[in-house]
Amino acid sequence: MQSVLRLLYPPQCLTCDALVEQEHALCADCWQGAHFITGLVCDCCGVPLPGEETEEVLCDDCMVIARPWTRGRAAFLYSETGRKLVLALKHGDRTDLAPPAARWLAQAASDLISDKTLLIPVPLHWRRRVHRRYNQSAEMARALAQVTGAPYRPDMLERRTVTRSLDGLTREARFEVLSGTIEVQRGKEVEVAGKDVLLIDDVMTSGATLAACAEALNGAGAANVNVAVLARVAKET
Repeated sequence: MQSVLRLLYPPQCLTCDALVEQEHALCADCWQGAHFITGLVCDCCGVPLPGEETEEVLCDDCMVIARPWTRGRAAFLYSETGRKLVLALKHGDRTDLAPPAARWLAQAASDLISDKTLLIPVPLHWRRRVHRRYNQSAEMARALAQVTGAPYRPDMLERRTVTRSLDGLTREARFEVLSGTIEVQRGKEVEVAGKDVLLIDDVMTSGATLAACAEALNGAGAANVNVAVLARVAKET
């Protein structure tokens, strides 16, 4: 039956109609456009840096911005194939992208995950979740839990207010809009206290959303907060 199904519905690339050898794969062209982050990276936000992978270093932004988390990783750059994947998962009802995204995240953030790390997704406000029907960050975190065996806490954080779109805002404006808008759910503080946490999100631009989440978790007594995102926006060089 599986052979018949493969003949009738051969596997296609995750981002285009090209045929591929196995499910949940990229064709050669899309793979070339998926700029996976390897080598030397900023230890705090995961952005790629020039040089050899020899020591822990910080990018220019992380040297001047006080990040309320410890370490960060990203699977690929937010460009070309990476951008298509993020937008399809976020706005295109492509929840089927969560499992491959989780595998890429597991590889990128392998040094940040243990079987005791709480995987907590960045939350959506309930109105946006109703409109979108799912939280893309939660879908990735759930799939990552299946890959790694780490515990998954989808409802640990909540957005108390609907914030305006962050598109086009400066870094400072993004932080101002999001400050204090995300909190740990009432009564769940005890589940966070003293625990290592890995925040999961689809894309990091300024880091304002992740900062709001990390501040809430720190306030609830988390022992350590790290972050992992599918894609990282980076300055063009």
